Amino acid sequence: MKKIIFSLSLSFSVVISFCQTENKTTDFNFGFEKTNANTKLPGNWIQWGNGYNLIIDSLEKHSGKISVLIEPVGDKSKNSFGCIAFAIPANYVGKEIELKAYMKLKTVADGPIGLMLRIDGATGVLQFDNMQKKNIQGTIDWTLYSVKLPYPENAKTIYIGALLSGTGQLWVDDFQLLIDGEDLNEATQKGKKEFKAEKDNEFDKGSNLTFVNLSDSKIEDLTILGKVWGFLKYYHPAIAEGEYNWDYELFRVLPKILESKNQQSRNNVLSAWIHSFGKVKIGKEKKIKHVVIKLTPDLSWINSPILGDTLTSQLINIKNAERVNEHYYIGLSSEVGNAEFKNENSYSTMKYPDAGFRLLSLYRYWNIIQYFFPYKNLIEENRDVVLKEFIPKFINASDELEYKITALSMIAGIHDTHANIWGEDITLRNYRGINCAPFEISFVENKAVVTHYFDRAIGEKSGLKIGDIIETINNKSVEEIVKKNLPITPASNYPTQLRDIAVNLLRTNDSLLTISYKRGDSIVTSQIQCYSSDKINIYNKYANKDTCFKLLTPDIAYLYPGNIKNEYLAKIMPEILKTKGLIVDMRCYPSDFIVYSLSEYLLPKPTSFVKFSNGSITSPGLFTMTNDLKVGKKNKNFYKGKVIIIINEITQSQSEYTTMAFRTAPKAIVIGSTTAGADGNVSRFTLPGGINTMISGIGVYYPDGKETQRIGIVPDIEIKPTIEGTKSKRDEILEKAIETIKKDK
Repeated sequence: MKKIIFSLSLSFSVVISFCQTENKTTDFNFGFEKTNANTKLPGNWIQWGNGYNLIIDSLEKHSGKISVLIEPVGDKSKNSFGCIAFAIPANYVGKEIELKAYMKLKTVADGPIGLMLRIDGATGVLQFDNMQKKNIQGTIDWTLYSVKLPYPENAKTIYIGALLSGTGQLWVDDFQLLIDGEDLNEATQKGKKEFKAEKDNEFDKGSNLTFVNLSDSKIEDLTILGKVWGFLKYYHPAIAEGEYNWDYELFRVLPKILESKNQQSRNNVLSAWIHSFGKVKIGKEKKIKHVVIKLTPDLSWINSPILGDTLTSQLINIKNAERVNEHYYIGLSSEVGNAEFKNENSYSTMKYPDAGFRLLSLYRYWNIIQYFFPYKNLIEENRDVVLKEFIPKFINASDELEYKITALSMIAGIHDTHANIWGEDITLRNYRGINCAPFEISFVENKAVVTHYFDRAIGEKSGLKIGDIIETINNKSVEEIVKKNLPITPASNYPTQLRDIAVNLLRTNDSLLTISYKRGDSIVTSQIQCYSSDKINIYNKYANKDTCFKLLTPDIAYLYPGNIKNEYLAKIMPEILKTKGLIVDMRCYPSDFIVYSLSEYLLPKPTSFVKFSNGSITSPGLFTMTNDLKVGKKNKNFYKGKVIIIINEITQSQSEYTTMAFRTAPKAIVIGSTTAGADGNVSRFTLPGGINTMISGIGVYYPDGKETQRIGIVPDIEIKPTIEGTKSKRDEILEKAIETIKKDK
C-alpha cells in the first residue's frame, strides 16, 4: 500500500522566495575550511534572507578551524530569517536524500532553527523541508541534526543550508549530504543526455512578435493554433524526444499564422509546419483492459471541417502514432502518478514578457489543463470559448500587473483551490497592499467579521473588537469588494473564495484605512492604522505551538494534527483508548502523515476509503481509476468510542484526505462546514514571467466514485460559527462535537 503524501499551499501560508544567484559547484566545502579573502562567508556558500548577519567564527566550532554563526541584526523583524545556503547540481541517482549537520544554539527564541533541504526541478520546487515544524529553540550544545526527503528523478538542483528565524545565536558546521545512505562523494552520478531542444536559444531575449490586427477571424486562427500547438506538444513523438524547443517553435510559426489571409491559408501553414517534423510511425491500437476510464482525451476538434482534410489526416496520424512512456516535457510521479511538468522555462528575468511570451503563457496553461488536469470534467465553462476569450486579454495586457491579473483570472477559471500564483510575487503584493490592519477578518454568516488580533495590544488600540462587522472599506461596501475579487480568486468553491478574499480585505499601500463597522445597532466610522509585516505577523495564528493532545474531560480526548508526529501516537493512544469520545480537529494542515498510523487504532479491520484517477503519457487526456485504498488493520482492541472529526473551509488537501480515512471508523461523525474541495497531490509548473502555479494532479474519489473536488468533505452535522458566538469567543463547532459525544453515551 502506497503512502500518499499531499502538498498544500494556502493563500495565507508563509512562502519564502529565494531569488539569489545559484552557485553551482562540485567543490563541496561542507566543513567550511575553505575561505575567500574577499567574502565574509566560506568559499561557495551564499546568504539567503535578510535582517541577519552571517559570520565566520574561529572560536566556536564543531571541528576544524571555523564554523558559521547566524544572528539577527539589531531587533529581529517579524517574518525575517538568516540562512547560509549552497547549491549543488542534482546529478545523482537515488530515491532518498538526507542532509546532516551539527548545530549549536544559544538563547534562541521567537522563531526556531533548522536545516534547510530543497530540491528544485525545471518548473520550481519539488521537495522542501526546513525543520521549522520541530520548533527547535533554547540553548543546546553541538548536536547532529538530520532532515530527509524523497529525491525526485526530475531534480535539477539541490539546495542545502541552515537557518535561524528567531532571536539568539546559531552556529552550524560539518554538513554531510547522502543519497540513499551514500555520501555524496560516493553516490552514483547520472549521465546527462543532451537534447536538441536545449541548444535552441534563438528567442532567449524575446519573441520579436507584434499583434497589430486582432480581428475575429485572426483570433479564430490563434485559437486553432493554440490547440494544434498543445496537441503536438504532448502527442508528437519527435517533440517527446526533446528534438524541438516547443516554445520557440511557436514563435517560428506565429508570424506565418498572423500573415495568413484566410482559412485555407492558415491550414496550409499548419500542415507545412507539421510536415517539417517528419513522418510518424503508426502504433498498434491499444485496448485498455480491466481499467475503469474516468476521462477520455478531448480530441473531437481534430475532425472539424474547418481544418480541412489534409490537416485533419495529419493530426489523426499523430494521434495514432507509436509513443513510449517517456517524454521531454511531461512525466508521472513514480509514487502517486500525478503529472510532473519538465523543462518548462519560467523566463523569470522577463517580469513583463512580450506579447509572444504572454500568448505562450496562455497556450501552456490551457493545454496543461486540457491534457493533465484530472477534474477538467467539472469545469462548467466551455474550454474552447475560454481559450478564444483569453487570447486578446493576454496579448493586450498593458503591463506586468495586468498580465498577472489576467493570469489569475485564467487560473481561477479551473476552480481548484490548489491553483493560484504562489510565492512572494512583489507585483501582486503591491497591488493588494504592503500594509495591513492589525486584526483578522473572516466571513461569518456571510459578513466580514473581526475574528482575531494579529497583535493584541495593537489590535485593541485600533478600537475594533472581536465580533465587529466590517461594512465599508475606503467608502466601498464589502459586497462590492467581494464581487470585484471573485473572478481573480482561485478556489474550488465559494466559501473558500471568501476565506481567501478575507485575507486581503484590509490590506493597503497607505498607512490608514477608513472603515465603517457595525457593533450592535450602531454604525461607526473610523480610521484604522495599518502596519507592515515588520510590525505585525499576520501568520501568527497558524504558528501557535500548542499540544497536539489533551483531555477536554476525563471522557473526551482531543487531537490537533497540526502539531502531531507519528512517534507521539504510541504514547498518547493508551490514554485516548480509555475515553468515550475522541475529537480530531482537522481545521489545520497535518504536521505529519497520520492517515494509516492513527487509522490502525480507530478501525477493527482494513476498510476502503479512497480511490484515485491518474493521467497518461501515451494517451494525454486519458484518466483511469485505480483500485480502492484501505486503512486500518485487524484489531480487536480498536477505539470503541465516538470519533468526531471537525472541519471547515481551512480543511484542505491532506486534511481532507485524512478526514476521508478517519470517517471510516465505526462511530465516526463529521461536524462543521464544507471543506476547501481541493484533494490530491499537486503538480507544479511555471508560466513566462516567473509565475509559479500548480494544480491538483490526481483525482480523489470515495470508493463508490463520488467526487470530492469542489464539493469538499460534506459534514454529517453542519454547523458554522455565528456572529454572536464569535463575539463571545466561543468555538461553536468544538462545542457541538462535545455535545454529540455526551449525547446518548
